Amino acid sequence: MKNISSVISGHKTLREKIVEVLRETIIRQKISPGERITELEIAERFGISRTPIREAFRQLESEGFLTIIPRKGAVVSDIKEQDIRDFYEIKGVLEGYAARQAVKKMTDKDIARLEELNQEIRECAENQDAAGMTRAHNAFHNLILEGCGNRKIQQVVAGLVRQFLRFRFYVASLVHVEAILQEHSEIVAAIRDRDADRAEACMVKNAQLGLNVLLKEFARHEMKEEN
Repeated sequence: MKNISSVISGHKTLREKIVEVLRETIIRQKISPGERITELEIAERFGISRTPIREAFRQLESEGFLTIIPRKGAVVSDIKEQDIRDFYEIKGVLEGYAARQAVKKMTDKDIARLEELNQEIRECAENQDAAGMTRAHNAFHNLILEGCGNRKIQQVVAGLVRQFLRFRFYVASLVHVEAILQEHSEIVAAIRDRDADRAEACMVKNAQLGLNVLLKEFARHEMKEEN
């Protein structure tokens, strides 16, 4: 908790501000899985009452970041292999459906933007700009989600991706760039050809690649921790 230095200020509610600070701290592994967080510690740090903190803890529990244990309090949720598998299974289904719908709705301009974003991923990778690569990668997938025209799917996937960021920081995985670029190109080609079946299949295949890469890195990280 000593690393939390964000100032609670602005127009958002106290609960929203606390959620943002704690979520970002957990995502960036400044608080480790299994570490306890107390309402009293947060209250004393920010000079606020415990009510908004309790509400923030409940929200973070619903998002999967915290586990509330009776008589012990809140602890940062562990990251498990099954969590990664579950994430990609849901992501593949939802993004596959989004790609199928996007085939009908994305304009030529949207498709050109997908190609630009894929090129940005390549350039960032060549410049070893991991942060830029992640932004371009997320923008690529978000554009397809927006293109499907279903806001609920966008919201659900956004919530999943927030938790997924924990996995990225946990294993520090940004690998197999060429495979990612190739699969993105296949997705773009399918959308340009207005082939809904192929677009969906390509998106599901891309999710499977992400799963395989991350599971490999996760296992390597776990082995390192044990040693």
